[in-house]
Amino acid sequence: MKITLCSIGKPHDPNLQKAIDDFTQRISNYFPVEWLIVPPPKNAAVMNIEAVKKAEGSAVMNHISKEDFLVLLDERGKNISSPELANLLQQKANESTKRLVFLIGGAFGVDDLLTKRAQFTWSFSKLVFPHMIARLVLAEQIYRACTILRNEKYHHV
Repeated sequence: MKITLCSIGKPHDPNLQKAIDDFTQRISNYFPVEWLIVPPPKNAAVMNIEAVKKAEGSAVMNHISKEDFLVLLDERGKNISSPELANLLQQKANESTKRLVFLIGGAFGVDDLLTKRAQFTWSFSKLVFPHMIARLVLAEQIYRACTILRNEKYHHV
């Protein structure tokens, strides 16, 4: 199973790049992993919010296939523990899911098209995080889930 970490927005912040890269590299010891950064529309400043979300949604959909399992990150999603995330990874691997896509939406959220397409909506917290912090938390949590699956010492109960 391949894991794609997808985020709408600018490239990784240089201040967080090293940490994001570190956790991404660690994940690669368990699963093939890649980042997909989908830039916001070039004319987003003159577009209304719904048009921005629709353009971003279309851009993301161009990178997702019907076979992909899409996990949308949204503060209105289900709050799960790290062991529950590990169970999700294991379940998808057992089901021979070819690609598991985790999506961090744009600054205004995501278009309804993506909300409907997502098979699971996950919330880190009721708090809202800046996208760059969310990317780091996502990479770290997926790495943590991988170590839980292998019963390694990174995660402490």
